[in-house]
Amino acid sequence: MKITTWNVNGIRAVIKKGFSESIQKINPDILCLQETKAQPEEVMAALKDFKDDYQIYVNSAKRKGYSGTAVLSKIPPLDVTYGMGIEEHDQEGRMITLEYNNFFLVNVYTPNAGQGLKRLDYKAKWNEDFKNYIKQLDQKKPVIIAGDLNVAHQPIDLKNPKSNYNKTAGYTEVEIQGFQSLLDASFIDAFRFLYPDRIAYTYWNYRFNARARNAGWRIDYFLISQKLIDKVKDVIIHSDIMGSDHCPVSLILK
Repeated sequence: MKITTWNVNGIRAVIKKGFSESIQKINPDILCLQETKAQPEEVMAALKDFKDDYQIYVNSAKRKGYSGTAVLSKIPPLDVTYGMGIEEHDQEGRMITLEYNNFFLVNVYTPNAGQGLKRLDYKAKWNEDFKNYIKQLDQKKPVIIAGDLNVAHQPIDLKNPKSNYNKTAGYTEVEIQGFQSLLDASFIDAFRFLYPDRIAYTYWNYRFNARARNAGWRIDYFLISQKLIDKVKDVIIHSDIMGSDHCPVSLILK
C-alpha cells in the first residue's frame, strides 16, 4: 500500500502545474492533501479527473482561500471524521481522520506559529489537544499521521538551524517539544527511523531561490504507531516533483 502526503499550496493553483501527471506517476492508494485553499465544491471541481478512481473527502476552512485538507482514497474507509471535535480548532479545515480495517489515517495540516510567532501560544494548545486526540485513537487501533506538521524536529531537518532556532516559526523550542511529545506517546517518525542520518527536505521557501539552493526544511511527515512500524517498507521524498513550495512524500507499507 502506498500513502502519499502533499501540501499543494492551493489546489486550484497546483492543478495548473502538472498535478494530475505527478499523481499518476506516484500512483498512491491514498492521497492526503494539505493547504487546499478552497471550498468543498471548488476542491471537487479541481479534482474531477480523479473521481472515477478515488473516493474524495474534503475539509475546508470557514475563511475562504485559507488552509483546508482533502483525502483521495482508492480503498473505501469504514468511517470518516472531520476535525478533532474541539470547536476552537475545527474552524480551519485542518484534519480528516479515516478509519480502515487495520489502522486510522489522520491527514493533518498543523497551524503555523505565524510571522513574529504570533500564533505560537495557540499552536502549543493545538499540539497538546492533537496529541490527546491521537492517543485516544491509538487505544482503538494503530494510527498513521500524515501531513504538514509545520515543525522541523532536529537540526538535520533544516538547512540553517542556528539562525532559525527560537526565532522562526517551525523551529522554536515550544514547537520542537510539541513534536517530541508525539514521539514520547509511542509514535515514530518513519523517515528518520529508516534514514537516521539522511539530509532531505520537503519544503523550500519561494523566495531567495531556496529550492535551487536546496535551502529547505523537512516539515512533512509520516508518524506511525509503534505497533505498525514493522509494516513500513520505505518512505520516499519526491523532491523532483514541482508545483508547490512543498514536495510529496510517500509511505510504502508491506
